[in-house]
Amino acid sequence: RQLQALMRSRQQRKKPPHSVQETIPYERMWPDGICRVSPSYYTKTVQFWDINYQLAQNEDKSAIFEGWCDFLNAFDSSVHLQLSFLNLTANADAVEQRILLPDKADGFDAIRREYTEMLQNQLAKGSNGLSKRKYLTFGVESENYRTAKPRLERIETDVINNFKRLGVVAAPLNGFERLHVMHDILRMDEQEPFRFSWDWLAPSGLSVKDFIAPSAFEFKTGSSFGVGSKTGCVSFLQILAPELNDRMLA
Repeated sequence: RQLQALMRSRQQRKKPPHSVQETIPYERMWPDGICRVSPSYYTKTVQFWDINYQLAQNEDKSAIFEGWCDFLNAFDSSVHLQLSFLNLTANADAVEQRILLPDKADGFDAIRREYTEMLQNQLAKGSNGLSKRKYLTFGVESENYRTAKPRLERIETDVINNFKRLGVVAAPLNGFERLHVMHDILRMDEQEPFRFSWDWLAPSGLSVKDFIAPSAFEFKTGSSFGVGSKTGCVSFLQILAPELNDRMLA
């Protein structure tokens, strides 16, 4: 017991990180999308898309609200949940290429050009160049990857099925896609595509964190921080209201 207490106290007195990679708070990412955040905590992530709640009929709104409550109540206390809503600056060139319809010389090129122009106008006045994404990350305590994998996969299946009952499109993220998300968050100032392959790790001796880490982290004060050339701060909001308007759900 004394030895275990000594080991716990030493683990609690961890040394501060000395590199950008050590600052990113997870230990390992697997290709199937499972991430080991700490020695006994593993997570997976599902991306989901919007449904039209605000313009729905009152009966449909009630059904969506009740379905969302059932969705959240389906998780027991051993499952940790985190909702992430990311507004990231979209790569203008990539978006432009996606909506550009090339001519095919089949008599409909004039319609294609008109449709492309309409999409470009909508893009210019729509979201101010922001890419809006929504994620649900869930995690469980487990001894190792082998025991965490089947449980996380069962939870993932339940999450996607519950989203389907709400009419929401959802898809799990694999390891590459989760790294891509972290790359876009941590390297907002570069606007460069994410270049990574699992085959590169063994020959190069690099870790996955080397492909997503920014140039620098800066924590000079308690009120702000720096990531690369960007500066940010964190605000904490605790909701103690006895009632919430459904605008929160919308």
